[in-house]
Amino acid sequence: MTDRFLANRHALVTGATSGIGLAIARALNAAGAQVSFNGFGSAEQIAQANAEISAAGNCQSTYFDADLRQPSAIETMVAAANALAAIDIVVNCAGMQHAAALSDMPTERWDAQIAVNLSAAFHTIRLSLPGMRTNGWGRIFNMTSVYGVRAVTNRIDYVSTKAALLALTRVVALETLNQGITCNAICPGAVL
Repeated sequence: MTDRFLANRHALVTGATSGIGLAIARALNAAGAQVSFNGFGSAEQIAQANAEISAAGNCQSTYFDADLRQPSAIETMVAAANALAAIDIVVNCAGMQHAAALSDMPTERWDAQIAVNLSAAFHTIRLSLPGMRTNGWGRIFNMTSVYGVRAVTNRIDYVSTKAALLALTRVVALETLNQGITCNAICPGAVL
């Protein structure tokens, strides 16, 4: 069912080849938004996600194969998405985690968590905000976690990045106040 607030809006959803991101991308398309999305997976998984998102609504979704650990790839993705239509909605849903205690956390895993769980959201927002400001309307959603507000053992990477993403959300919300742009965090618990 088309939502009058979402009809003809363009949403960019990261981490949308499975799980919560895929569900959000499907729901946005079902509500009338054009959906661009990103995520990892096999060619079959990506094709299946694209088919599911497109089938949910009236708009053909567009997949972008951007490695969110690379700022230049995010810049290319946002520019290409904006070339389709100005980005009105950003959903930063990409995330990863590696279960290990602080003393056992591989530094390359820590760096990857910072890049995907936090820096990717920063860059996606940074690059999408100018268009939102020009249009006087935008919605930004950052998928954090219940672990962003409480600690748990053996998840130093996930807890730290999700807590930082909450802080980033608060700053963006303040910096876009009274501009027709909102920035909110969603903090789910464990889901399938």
